[in-house]
Amino acid sequence: MRQPKGQTKPTDTHLGRAAARIFAANERMNQMIIEDLDPAAWNAKPPGKARSIAAVFTHVHNVRTKWVRLTAPHLKVPRQLQRAHCTPKQARAGLAESAACCERMLAEALGGSGGGIKKFVRDGWARPWPVGPEMLCYMISHEAHHRGQVLMLANQLGFPLPQNVMYGIWNWEKLWKECGASGGPGDDI
Repeated sequence: MRQPKGQTKPTDTHLGRAAARIFAANERMNQMIIEDLDPAAWNAKPPGKARSIAAVFTHVHNVRTKWVRLTAPHLKVPRQLQRAHCTPKQARAGLAESAACCERMLAEALGGSGGGIKKFVRDGWARPWPVGPEMLCYMISHEAHHRGQVLMLANQLGFPLPQNVMYGIWNWEKLWKECGASGGPGDDI
């Protein structure tokens, strides 16, 4: 809905806090997968021209660094990961660092004050978007797409993840608590 001329949008700090928590839960899913992934699957050559699991997770991290660099250049951008040499331990550390930056960026952008963040820039070739829920949705969709690739590749390569991980990535109440909340989604934002 368009604001009448001269009026400003009301601040929504709830949205900023919720967006940061949602992204933290998203990152916890990535961490769970890498924690329980058979190490032999990490660099295994998938069929066809598909990326290895290592390449998928390094891509996720590197795209996050691009989002932060282009959207919130005042934040310290983590170093990119090199897919040819990245270990699961390095990926977990890099992903945790880039997730923390994305959480700060989302909290600032959607938290009402804006923190100077006015536009979400996905890529240098893409038209910038005004900050809003679409920013979070795009970021989560990108990550979920690649998480699905990893789970499919692990199965195809003969390294399916344990059921507790497969079900655990859908247990939002538990994920929420693991990310520091006292209740489930919406309880304490």
